[in-house]
Amino acid sequence: MSELLEQRLCTELTKLVLIDPHTHINPHSPASKTLADIMGYHYYTELAHSSGISKSQIEEPGLDPKTKVGRLVESLKNLDNTVQVSWLIELCRKFFGFSDDRITASNWEKLYDNAVAKMAEPDWEDQCLKQSGIERVFLTNEFDDPLTGFDTKRYIPCLRTDDLVFHFTNPKVRERLAKATGIEPTSPAKVRQAIGKLFEHFVRHGAKACAISLPPSFSPFRPTGSDLDEHQFNAGFLEAESESKTVGQNWIFWTIAEFCAEFKLPFDLMIGVNRRVYPAGVFQGQDLFDQRVSLIQYKDLFNAFPQVIFPVSVLAQVSNQELVSYSWIFPNVVTNAHWWYSNIPAYIELDTKARLQAVPRNKQIGYYSDMYKLEFAWPKFSMYRRCLARVLAQDFVIGRRWSEDEALSLGRQVLRGNVESIFQVD
Repeated sequence: MSELLEQRLCTELTKLVLIDPHTHINPHSPASKTLADIMGYHYYTELAHSSGISKSQIEEPGLDPKTKVGRLVESLKNLDNTVQVSWLIELCRKFFGFSDDRITASNWEKLYDNAVAKMAEPDWEDQCLKQSGIERVFLTNEFDDPLTGFDTKRYIPCLRTDDLVFHFTNPKVRERLAKATGIEPTSPAKVRQAIGKLFEHFVRHGAKACAISLPPSFSPFRPTGSDLDEHQFNAGFLEAESESKTVGQNWIFWTIAEFCAEFKLPFDLMIGVNRRVYPAGVFQGQDLFDQRVSLIQYKDLFNAFPQVIFPVSVLAQVSNQELVSYSWIFPNVVTNAHWWYSNIPAYIELDTKARLQAVPRNKQIGYYSDMYKLEFAWPKFSMYRRCLARVLAQDFVIGRRWSEDEALSLGRQVLRGNVESIFQVD
């Protein structure tokens, strides 16, 4: 009975057209051109490298796309147990007519050629979105992105601020800011003015959020006084002295939060990533988490900006209970999807159970794909829908005697309704 119930719920949830609230899609080239674009996703290259293929084999300069796929296929015999490979098989079946259980040395070339032919169709982007049940997609835009040449109703801009906060001491970042705003960032007042112009530019082009990824060591605080001390800015922050650099980073971060309040933008916080833990790893396969991070580091921020909604993603599944508790207490803290290393069914199901049992239903963003190419929306959201349907079936319909319609109403709200209301998507 439970299995049939889960299937019915999942079937109904699959009919819902979605908005993907966080991706790394390039709106000028959103869909793949070859299977190498798909298998070049960092999940596959890092797993291939972990299983024994050398980095030089994966990242050889000038490597032909078909040759690259052939090399990566060699690793799949060691990876067929992973959920990431199940995504690959599922999307190949969905989009490219693949019918085998595994991609092997004997069938990958035909799959590759079929995929290339399909991706060459002039409406491939539209096909991907329609078949995946995705209506609109949030982007991750560099702060100096002109936001031109694409449909901002379909591809919704999001202001990514990592470089401003953590790399402002780099002269190239300051040059980019000056070029984007026409303001030389030579004083705290001018930096604030420039950041304000960025917000004006993004909101004018339909941005619905601001976002940043944060290391475990970061603890935001408002520097004393109403502004950054001029001496700290000129003699310390720009020279990257450690103490003044920390003050400067916090001042810029706090300034961004102030503009989120002014422009009524949610501020997505993705908390807990340590960069370059494994420097010898493949591209994007070098970053990891640890368990030192705590949301107590953000209490001053959450208290200072009650008018700003903070959708929070935590990198470690072990941080989920804390996130649930903060979302339980703080009206402006929202649980946001299942990020990166927590994005496997074993963790998603546990996290979803806790969130649905403890957090107000209007404060949960169920899932985002974090995808780089459109083809990944289908298998990743399908994975989440299956987990969600299982939790709704077991905990609500069976466990609490909810009707199926009541359970589906909750599922639809965390899958789509809350994305619309939290990010004010019209």
